[in-house]
Amino acid sequence: MTVRVAIMTVGSRGDVAPYTGLAEGLVRAGHDVTLVTHARFEPLVARSAIRFHPLPIDPHAELLGARGQSLNRSRTGPGKLARVMKMARELAGEMADDLVRAAQAADMLLLSGSVAPLGYAIADALGLPSIGLNLQPLHPTAAFVSPMAGVGTWGGPVNRAVGHGVHLALSHVYAPAAREAGRLLGVPARGLQAQYRERERGHWPVLYGYSPLVVPRPRDWRQGLEVTGYWWPRVPDPRLPARLLEFLDAGPPPVFVGLGSATVPDPARVSGEIVRALRAAGLRGVLQEGWAGLHADDDDIITVGDVPHSALFPRLAAVVHHAGAGTTGAGLRAGIPAVPVPIQFDAGFWSDRLVRLGVAPRALPLRRLTAARLASALKEATGDPAYRLRARSLAGRIADEDGIEPVLAAVNRA
Repeated sequence: MTVRVAIMTVGSRGDVAPYTGLAEGLVRAGHDVTLVTHARFEPLVARSAIRFHPLPIDPHAELLGARGQSLNRSRTGPGKLARVMKMARELAGEMADDLVRAAQAADMLLLSGSVAPLGYAIADALGLPSIGLNLQPLHPTAAFVSPMAGVGTWGGPVNRAVGHGVHLALSHVYAPAAREAGRLLGVPARGLQAQYRERERGHWPVLYGYSPLVVPRPRDWRQGLEVTGYWWPRVPDPRLPARLLEFLDAGPPPVFVGLGSATVPDPARVSGEIVRALRAAGLRGVLQEGWAGLHADDDDIITVGDVPHSALFPRLAAVVHHAGAGTTGAGLRAGIPAVPVPIQFDAGFWSDRLVRLGVAPRALPLRRLTAARLASALKEATGDPAYRLRARSLAGRIADEDGIEPVLAAVNRA
């Protein structure tokens, strides 16, 4: 039976791209799928059978604006998270109307962690089944602290308390938008915390789109929480630009350096440190401009825009990245060493995982990045063959996973 599925997500490109591959898999299984997200990401579903419902906010423009620039005042952790929550609360109401309209045309809602409290409230008001789809391990656990709150472990009970605190914060963000959605639907709004407790008691299904080899399922998670394997982004055009292909063919495998959707206060300084590090390590480089605005061009360095990681990464010596969930997965899929440069939110968590897996020598937080430190880490990552051997071994095992099948099974059950 064909089901009209709406996949709802908000945030940066990394918060959207994995759902395009998942959507394509559900379409192949015979479902009618609509991706509901920011209008700027519509090209990610170009030339596919995936429908698209645009949301009005442009996250890139917001990050470059006054509210976004204020985020640079805080480092990753509770301070920055609080600023993001405030910014998100101000913006959430602008999306409520479009989310309601998209839900009214669907039989089922699949909700990313970034929009789940509001999406569930809408599904509840409309009597629609829903499923959570998360890219980070957001449910409280004693095993580690919430990725959105930092890195490391603070002790089992504290770890769990912090995880519950993250859910409280998300409920706070979406409470006004949920009331607006209820008004639009003519349904009295129920408290989001009450709905959260209802979801937990009812074992609301939440599927996690990363490999259990990277983050094993915590033993204290409740029934209904499942780690599926990665949802790889669909690639509208797998070809690399001719100029990049010429650069790749002109010398030994280079190092990719990209900060994804993160922004930095001084792109020229950061670019300069990266260039000096690459040259000190004797390595060629591919810089991705990204939202950080990195740039450098010479015989040994090239700057590129958006390029498919699945086509580029297998041709690299290593990857230096901001440790977002998507780029972390892409590097593991390609089987290459990494040097993570965490900047914000869950980046510290994924950086720690890469080091624990033995595919990265260490993490270099952006605020402590210097040419000397980056050059040292790159020499170790590319000079010690153990990092590449471990990365290749892990990539082979990840390749055997099918992250889409468990989602399809959950849709069929719901």
